[in-house]
Amino acid sequence: MSVGRVCSRVVATATPEESARVAARRMAEHDVGTLVVVEPDGLSRAVGIVTDRDLVVRCVAGTRDPETTRVGDLMTAPAHAIDEDTPIEEAVRQMAAAGTRRLVVTGPGHRMVGILSLDDVLELIIGETTSIGRLLQKQRPSIPA
Repeated sequence: MSVGRVCSRVVATATPEESARVAARRMAEHDVGTLVVVEPDGLSRAVGIVTDRDLVVRCVAGTRDPETTRVGDLMTAPAHAIDEDTPIEEAVRQMAAAGTRRLVVTGPGHRMVGILSLDDVLELIIGETTSIGRLLQKQRPSIPA
C-alpha cells in the first residue's frame, strides 16, 4: 500500500514568521498536535515541522515569550518528505532512519499533499491485524463436544 492512501490529506500549516501563540491557537482550532511549516509564497513546500511538544519544551518551558518567539525558531528543520507513491514499508524505514514520527507527503512538483504520522501507520497495522484475526476465527474448525 502506498503512503498516499494512508496519509492525512488535510494538513494544518504555519509560516516561520508566525508567533508560537498563533501556532498554538491554530493547533487548538484544528485539534492537531503538528503544523507543517511552509514559506508564505503559496507553493506548499514544507521547510519544517512544529509540534505541540516543540512549543512546550522549546518555548514555554524555556521561558521564551510565545507572543514574540517565531515558529521558525522552534521548528524542526528540514521537514522529512516522501513521495505519495512510496510503499508504507519504505516510509517506516525512512522514519526510523531519520528518527522522526512524521513525514510530509509530496506529489507532483514536490508539493505537499499530506502528512503521514506513525499513528497513521499503526492504525493501518491494527486494522489489518484485526481483519486477519476475524478471518482466522471464521476458519477455526468447530468440533462438537
